[in-house]
Amino acid sequence: MKSFRTEIENPVVENDIIELERKIREFKEGKLPSEKFRSLRLARGVYGQRQQGVQMIRIKLPFGKLTAKQLIRIADISDEYSNGKLHLTTRQDIQVHYVSLDKTPELWAKLEQDDITLREACGNTVRNITASAAAGIDPNEPFDVTPYAYALFRYFLRQPFDQDLPRKFKIAFSSSEEDTAFTFMHDLGFIPKVKINGNQLQRGFKVVVGGGLGAQPVLAQTAFEFLEEDRIIPFAEAAIRVFDRYGERNNRHKARLKYLLEKIGLEEFLALVREEQPALEHSSVAIDRETVTSPLPQPLGNFTTLKVSDNAHYLRWLHSNVFEQKQKDHFGVNIRVPLGNLSTSTARKLAGIVKKYAADDLRVTVNQGFLLRFVPQAALPALYRELDALLLAEAGAGSIADITACPGTDTCNLGISSSTGISSALEKVIGEEYPDLVYNHDIKIKISGCMNSCGQHSLAQIGFHGSSIKVEKGIVPALVVLLGGGATGNGHGRVSEKIIKVPSKRGPDVLRYLLNDLAANAVEGEYFNSYFDRRGKDYFYQLLKSLGDTTALSDTDFIDWGQEEKFSTAIGVGECAGVMIDLVATLIFEAEEKLDNALAALEGARYADSIYHSYAAFIHTAKALLLGKEINHSTHHGILGDFDKHFEGAFSPAKGFKETALQINKEEPSADFARTYFLQAKKFIDWANEYKQAVGNRQTGNKK
Repeated sequence: MKSFRTEIENPVVENDIIELERKIREFKEGKLPSEKFRSLRLARGVYGQRQQGVQMIRIKLPFGKLTAKQLIRIADISDEYSNGKLHLTTRQDIQVHYVSLDKTPELWAKLEQDDITLREACGNTVRNITASAAAGIDPNEPFDVTPYAYALFRYFLRQPFDQDLPRKFKIAFSSSEEDTAFTFMHDLGFIPKVKINGNQLQRGFKVVVGGGLGAQPVLAQTAFEFLEEDRIIPFAEAAIRVFDRYGERNNRHKARLKYLLEKIGLEEFLALVREEQPALEHSSVAIDRETVTSPLPQPLGNFTTLKVSDNAHYLRWLHSNVFEQKQKDHFGVNIRVPLGNLSTSTARKLAGIVKKYAADDLRVTVNQGFLLRFVPQAALPALYRELDALLLAEAGAGSIADITACPGTDTCNLGISSSTGISSALEKVIGEEYPDLVYNHDIKIKISGCMNSCGQHSLAQIGFHGSSIKVEKGIVPALVVLLGGGATGNGHGRVSEKIIKVPSKRGPDVLRYLLNDLAANAVEGEYFNSYFDRRGKDYFYQLLKSLGDTTALSDTDFIDWGQEEKFSTAIGVGECAGVMIDLVATLIFEAEEKLDNALAALEGARYADSIYHSYAAFIHTAKALLLGKEINHSTHHGILGDFDKHFEGAFSPAKGFKETALQINKEEPSADFARTYFLQAKKFIDWANEYKQAVGNRQTGNKK
């Protein structure tokens, strides 16, 4: 592997990229275990695909914001290193697929030239912080949450305490109580609030914690009805630190924050958060409200002279995709991107359109589309004409016709049956048979390739996830049908309920049955979820029961959407949460790396960082020694509580191991404490190595 010049001015970023290149080289030379390397590359946005030998690269876009220049840069990257395609995700990222591992450092370096990062886009980290795409222009918002989302993104990037969490950690900001960012399904969710304090208008947030999707979705709980704006970063940091210490690490299926809250309860969790306060570098963090701006488009003349060729189509687009902003005489324009897939040539042309008609502030939406902002009213006909030429002026953005789907079996290791193929089939049904539903924003259809809900099927009024059915003649690709999910507002929501499993090829008929039944029997103006509640789960099971019958299958039922060969399940190992490394030697090695990081941070006067690196060195070392006794704890808390019992008298700092290590949340992050704590961690690792050597010598002697 040849080295390259990063041409990155930021030394922290440059070192990050150089380290990735070095680790790739060590991995290929057999010097780095594959599991350890996997954890490292995931934290740098490099994700293994279903196809062997290539990677998916996830580009981290805080709250989905892009400039035209950045979009062009990403398109150039896809052309040079991938297949000329982009994929927009439900978490407002952009992914490119089929990238050679060797090329990922070079790719990353080129992205960073336009301030685009891969860091912590995957792995056991704080993932991309999402926000309502309309934040800043939403007529119903108390204030713009964008600067707050950006502040958290900047604050948590590369923080020592969130690089090796039990599992991923997701944060979202909604622009209003409508909760279009689905905060109720996040580890931390923030909804803006204002109140009068004396004669002053005070900003703050309702805070919800412990929500999550996955195979077992859980609704978030309310931590605060109102938390002052300067306290959201300290609270979030303390919550992440508690998750790091108490979260499950052995059983990845129980490793999310939602399971920790289920185990210890909200009140105990919040008490532990309060205990972390002394360790925080900041008890209050002011938010710069001017950090994110939307440069307005330059006037290009008299737009009204431009004619629209298809007036009826234009009106459908105008009424379903365009809304008036809170800023007078400006409009937000939603763009449907089918399945979130976009060619690089289209992306470049879209960047040109943004420059002409909108603010240089394009947002990726949670339903895998784009939102243009600050479009002058007079420019709408001309904008429509140019979008229509790119096939990006389809009506129904955010409606039932705008289906969300993960890539599924196209590229994901965990995909069971096709999610993209059935999505296209359902969109065709709506477009051809129910065209007026492009105005229906009550019903959302979301599809995942498996039960893990990357397509957010648990949030949908009508959801599907990939599955299979074993019958006498073989295996049939299948869909599990779920109904009744969605946001109810102000941090609350509903999880969709499983109704029935049907062969995938009958998915379009499922949709027809549901829509026809709703049209025939719902009360005028009745929302789908209200109708679902009134009828009850069993009613819908009986309605769809015949579609689940597998006694009379056709040959086509055994072939998945978009495929030609007979279906077979081929599920690999997913990488969304990384892989745990429990080998004793690897843990000691990692502890020594953490100690090196602690020293570097200490010398750089980054005392809080140094302290957390030293803490991690304590934990990795203690876990390694406990494993040597075949004692495997699944949490930091368990390691801290058990070490002194099993090593009593072997290593005896004045305060004992637990009390020594837990000085981290008792002492302020001062220079003196950082130095003392580092020396204590170093002494502990030195002793651990001597202990291991002595044990090894005894075992060798016993063998002789």
